[in-house]
Order: sequence, then C-alpha cells, then structure tokens
Amino acid sequence: MSEQAERCPGVEKRKVRQCNADVRPREYLTDSEVEALIKAASQVGRHRHRDKTLTLLAYTHGLRVEEIVSMRWHQVNLDDGLIDIRRVKGGIDSTHHLRGREIRWLRKLSRDYKGQHVFQTERGGPMTTRAVQLMVARAGAKAGFSWPVHPHMLRHACGHKLANDGQDTRSIQVYLGHRQIRHTERYTEVSAARFKSFWQD
Repeated sequence: MSEQAERCPGVEKRKVRQCNADVRPREYLTDSEVEALIKAASQVGRHRHRDKTLTLLAYTHGLRVEEIVSMRWHQVNLDDGLIDIRRVKGGIDSTHHLRGREIRWLRKLSRDYKGQHVFQTERGGPMTTRAVQLMVARAGAKAGFSWPVHPHMLRHACGHKLANDGQDTRSIQVYLGHRQIRHTERYTEVSAARFKSFWQD
C-alpha cells in the first residue's frame, strides 16, 4: 500500500482528488492565522468590510458556509448583542453573544447593505457558497499562506480555540450545534489544554 493510501484510504483508488494532508498541513487555523486572514480580507476585493466581517463571524460562531449565506438581519439583535444561529445538516440552533468588534462591524454593514441577508452581493441578493469559498481562498493567498484555505477551516478553528481555552466538551457541542458529541470530541481530544497541568515549573 502506498503512503498516500495509508493516510487517505480510498483516495488512491478513486483518483478523484488529492488527500487533504497532501494539500495543507491541517484542517484548521490558529488564532494568529485567523487574524491574518481577517486583515487580508479587508485588503482585497470590492467588498472589503463585508468580507472581513464575514470571516470574523464565521470564526467566532463556528459557521458553515451554508449558514453564512443564509443568515438574515432578523437573526441579529445589535442592541442586545445577540445573534440567532440557525444550523444546517440537522444541527441544533442556539443564540450566541456578539462581542464589541462584531457589533461595530455589523452596524456598519447594516448601513452599507439594505437587503434581508447579512452578507449580500451588489444586487442585494445573498452571496453564494462559491463566492464565499473564492473570497476566503483569495484572502488566504493575500495573507501569505502556503496552502489553500477554505471556509470550513474557520469552523474547525473555532472548535479548537474553545477546546484550547479549556471549555468543556458539552458546551462546545451546543455552541457548534452538534447533535452527536463524537463530532465535538475531535477538538477536545487533541487540545493541549488537557495536558497543561502535567508538568510544573
């Protein structure tokens, strides 16, 4: 069996696409990489404020790309600093708090775009999933990443961030909308936080 077949069972047989491990070092971004991506999103394209706001919310709320493009303004309560997260794929909906930077950026976005959807095109319709994917990839290239970046890496970044901050698995499960806790355990199982007390200076 080849090295690629061992890393990605079935890929060599199908010859459909490269194994993820051959394309990028991991499937999530670190905190500093996310901030670099947000900065890059604000420097390229015609909708810079929209794109950096999208990148920030996708990270802080662990959003799938379908959840991003379907988000409407009636889900956002800027006065109380709350946002209703509507999950896809049978996920569990929840209400999240918005932080100061998110509220400021969303207020500006609401003034710039008057349609029903939070993330819109120039014509007032919702962005497509493909448009989000291209925007994130473009920002990743601008940020200088040596591997291609895709939107779902921001959702994984959120999960790893919460786990590394010591949040419990059940809370992360609810936050990300997982119905099966096994999907959440991927973050807590590899979190460095669980080993923090192993050695003392």
